[in-house]
Amino acid sequence: MSCRSLMVQGTTSDAGKTTLVAALCRILKRRGVKVAPFKPQNMALNSAVTVDGGEIGRAQALQALAAGLAPHSDFNPVLLKPTTDKTAQIIIHGRVAMNLDARDYHAYKPRAMGAVLASWGRLTAAYDCVLVEGAGSPAEINLRDRDIANMGFAEAVDCPVILIADIDRGGVFAHLIGTLDLLSLSEQARVKGFVINRFRGDISLLEPGLLWLEERTGKPVLGVLPYLHGLMLDAEDAIAPVAVDPEKQAKIKIVAPVVPRISNHNDLDPLRLHPEVDFRWVAPGAAMPAADLIVLPGSKAVRADLDWLRAQGWEAAIKKHLRYGGKLIGLCGGYQMLGRHIHDPLGLEGAPGSTPGLGLLDADTTLAAEKQLRNVSGHLALPGQPAMTGYEIHLGVTQGRALGHPAVHLADARPDGAISPDGQILATYCHGLFDHPETLTALLAWAGLKASTAVDYPARREADLDRLADAVEAALDWGRLAGVLPEA
Repeated sequence: MSCRSLMVQGTTSDAGKTTLVAALCRILKRRGVKVAPFKPQNMALNSAVTVDGGEIGRAQALQALAAGLAPHSDFNPVLLKPTTDKTAQIIIHGRVAMNLDARDYHAYKPRAMGAVLASWGRLTAAYDCVLVEGAGSPAEINLRDRDIANMGFAEAVDCPVILIADIDRGGVFAHLIGTLDLLSLSEQARVKGFVINRFRGDISLLEPGLLWLEERTGKPVLGVLPYLHGLMLDAEDAIAPVAVDPEKQAKIKIVAPVVPRISNHNDLDPLRLHPEVDFRWVAPGAAMPAADLIVLPGSKAVRADLDWLRAQGWEAAIKKHLRYGGKLIGLCGGYQMLGRHIHDPLGLEGAPGSTPGLGLLDADTTLAAEKQLRNVSGHLALPGQPAMTGYEIHLGVTQGRALGHPAVHLADARPDGAISPDGQILATYCHGLFDHPETLTALLAWAGLKASTAVDYPARREADLDRLADAVEAALDWGRLAGVLPEA
């Protein structure tokens, strides 16, 4: 059987492209179809380490999980990781290729398309179906020239497209009509139908609009997906708002700053989920509230984000927090901030130079050209030696006396990170630390929450993928999709 393909494009960012592709991956997997996800070009600071030792967007790792696959660099051959508002690190087939500004990357796109098509060829040869996620919107006419992320890709490989729009943000019919009208005639013909996402209310009140939309465009509405409350799935990039649960019996308070170039903030999702944790992101301009634990998350521009923290008054707040007996965790870039200095002699994340660290650990970090990418396992250097799994994605090499008391003992006999002599600070390069139930319980106990409820975040993620797939399967018109998607 030849490989089938379908591309999901959105009228806006966060319209639901990622979740729809993830749902379709899980549905087809359950039907016995050998299916793989694909995103030609992604721009995100949340990433995952692949089985082939590369790096892809976190959303494609989630979609791979939905399809029952280990993440592979072919699932996201071009990943852009912004370092400033105008420049980004360019990752091709999982490996750092260069840093480019927006104009130079636009000129580079034809070469990037070569990498995209190479991955596409390998996937279509190996799978029964490849489900493709677009980026942003195909109606961004300023980016149409040399497009590799939306219709430029779909036209190049002759892939059918469906458009998804988010009704919860309003203007859903204008979004769909406007997007379709801004496409060329051949691109309009490529659109097989519409999906409306995040609907809540009486569907009968929406039906007149659906009939008008179909008559106006000649395109079918393939489904209206319900608003699913409480889904805990890895965000592609933006930080999802944390809903305040008035019934939550929180016993410990944890806060983390939203630094400008925050990366892999999904590390902290298990804390948001935990029934006994009051977790808060602290937005720019807000004072740091009193807390039991502060977490400094990863960063794609560590020196610049450290300067930002200082400008926000966080350095003094963190040191006051420690004087009052609070605990502090530094993850990856947050770990690097805790040392004496951060050196960037090659200018990998900005102008070459050095920045004084917070001076809380006796260690120095030097940013190096070769990125460390690996999946890891081992155990924490805490009571009970709890098992942990995770992954490393970092440029820095950290050295110093503080590393003589590591936070993690990895299975390959490498120590990682540090625990301060007074036991108040724990730092590590390992992402995904809170995902493992045993590790999460041990870290919360270290921070002051004794005998906490066990939370299995990976199991919750799997359950939510099934919940999402059930809802999408019930909502879609499979008869109208029969000519596009493979049958079980």
